[in-house]
Amino acid sequence: MRRPILLCACATALLLSMDPPFTGPLPFGPSASLAQEEWKAEYESVCSKTDVAMTLSEEVLNGLTVRCDKLKPQIETEDDSTRKVYLHRLKMCRGLYKYILERK
Repeated sequence: MRRPILLCACATALLLSMDPPFTGPLPFGPSASLAQEEWKAEYESVCSKTDVAMTLSEEVLNGLTVRCDKLKPQIETEDDSTRKVYLHRLKMCRGLYKYILERK
């Protein structure tokens, strides 16, 4: 009589300690939205040139600042913490490009 109760209690404790079903990534389809992946790829592409920004031409720097401006509204649709972090980083990248452009 005690064995089934103990078994049921252990099974319940095990189930309660696990993640609820369907809250994690699904076993099918994309793991993240395509829109988020697209803006992150664009963000990486735009902000990856900060280390060589001094060597870039004025046309390229202008293009990068325009791309930063186009990327901003996409990031603003994200959740609070993601939006704050990436907008701050984007602002710093754009500021660097603009500063170098003004100095040339």
